[in-house]
Amino acid sequence: MLNLPAVQERRSLREQVTHALRAALVAGELRPGIVYSAPVLAAEFGVSATPVREAMLDLAKEGLVEVVRNKGFRIVGLTEQDLDDFTEIRELIEIPATVRVAQTATRAQLEPLRAHARDIVTAARQGDLIAYVDADRRFHLGLLALHGNRHLVDTVRDLRSRSRLYGLQALVSAGRLVESAEEHERLLDAMIAGEVKGVEELITSHLGHVRRLWAEGN
Repeated sequence: MLNLPAVQERRSLREQVTHALRAALVAGELRPGIVYSAPVLAAEFGVSATPVREAMLDLAKEGLVEVVRNKGFRIVGLTEQDLDDFTEIRELIEIPATVRVAQTATRAQLEPLRAHARDIVTAARQGDLIAYVDADRRFHLGLLALHGNRHLVDTVRDLRSRSRLYGLQALVSAGRLVESAEEHERLLDAMIAGEVKGVEELITSHLGHVRRLWAEGN
């Protein structure tokens, strides 16, 4: 049985299911090479098959899944080179962007991100990988939004949706996911304190975990 979140009413079912499936894909709950049928996933969500099919077609347009005629959808796999390339691009973008935000953002702008940082820790303690990935996305994209370049944010959002963190479950099993989660609040504290060098070191180390998570999960 898949660990998929319940959908709620504040957004359309299609949007909610697309969002949840994308997070499940990144977290490694949905694995490459396996064909998932819309009715089976719909039963997991407790919704009809229609919004699931629509969501999967949206993900297919993004190149994240492929349609298997009369069967369902297969998750598109990634090579180790893909992950290396994604990690390199994210480092080239996010490290200098985060440093710039640390230099320009005010405490009032940064402090609201603390709720997301704490959500990441809560999800880690509960072993809820999909909630972890979702809170992590909100934290980092919220942080980068303070840079003021929406195209930068869109690029990172796309890179994150294409990444796979199969090693998250290994961190849960080893009791290390909370330790990784707590890095977000340390990064935020360093940014608020104006410790630019420390911010650069923390974000560099943090992004390096993406590649190690892939290695640990394969």
